[in-house]
Amino acid sequence: MAGFEFWKAQIARAGAKVVAASVDPIDKAKEVAAGVSFPIGYGATREMADAIGAWWEDRRGIIQPSEFLINADGKVMSSSYSSGPLGRIEPMDVVRSIDFYEAQQKK
Repeated sequence: MAGFEFWKAQIARAGAKVVAASVDPIDKAKEVAAGVSFPIGYGATREMADAIGAWWEDRRGIIQPSEFLINADGKVMSSSYSSGPLGRIEPMDVVRSIDFYEAQQKK
């Protein structure tokens, strides 16, 4: 999440906003949120993971990384699911993706 904070100006220029969610309780989520300027939800559940098609890890009781690029109409333009720390969307990938989709719309 720190990477998204670092690149927030470029992400904002692309017209995007960042939000996050966590399985953490509110006190732990507040600790994480203290280091970023975007909203972080807390208390995500298995039911929520199932609703977005994410992988719930029973052993640790967590949702593995699930990232979405959603347009202004609420349509999912791209998604990424990871089963660990590798394969997550990088902040500049968000900017590049937005630029790509906007260029495609102009054709």
